[in-house]
Amino acid sequence: MTGPGQNHAQAASARGASGSARQSGFTLVEVLIALMIFALIAAAGTGVIAVSIDNRFAVKESTDKTAELQRSRALLKADIGQVVTRRSRDLTGQVEPVALRGGSAPAEPLLVLNRSGWSNPGERDRASLQRVEYRLVEDRLERRVFTHLDGARPGPPQVLFRQVEAASIAFVSAGQETPTFTPAQNRPLPDAIRIRLVVRGYGQIEQLFLVGSGR
Repeated sequence: MTGPGQNHAQAASARGASGSARQSGFTLVEVLIALMIFALIAAAGTGVIAVSIDNRFAVKESTDKTAELQRSRALLKADIGQVVTRRSRDLTGQVEPVALRGGSAPAEPLLVLNRSGWSNPGERDRASLQRVEYRLVEDRLERRVFTHLDGARPGPPQVLFRQVEAASIAFVSAGQETPTFTPAQNRPLPDAIRIRLVVRGYGQIEQLFLVGSGR
């Protein structure tokens, strides 16, 4: 048998247990606040990831441009360093006036030269001298190689650099810089060629290349 006092104690114990159960849960306001905090953290994390991806693509693009620039520089250095004074003939058999020249009009090549120093892999039948053209086509710096000097047609273009907005060259001879070069008996070649490129995202790029003797 239970007395009135025992019943009162059991009721008090039940009320305490119910209060403890209510205190161990979360109210709707608390849940909403937690969700809002989680959403803010998730949004911040997404923003950080997006910025990281954008930076990664930007770094890759910059790295690719730098690699293109280094390849272009290596080819220009090899071509200009192996320039020879041997003139060539065009498809009609006419002798070109000079072995090395720059373009004087937008439709003309940026630089035309005759060069030596090519290897002949596999003992293939190929001339020891080649004619090389550099052209600015739209926003691309292209290089074309003629398999031999006289009457040859150019091979397919090799795209060296993109996003080129402007390009120009100058010939350096006896300390003077001029847009054209006229060979003389005592000076058949200029001392150097200065090439200037304006590249989108880089600005102006300028490089001086020594002419001839593999320099």
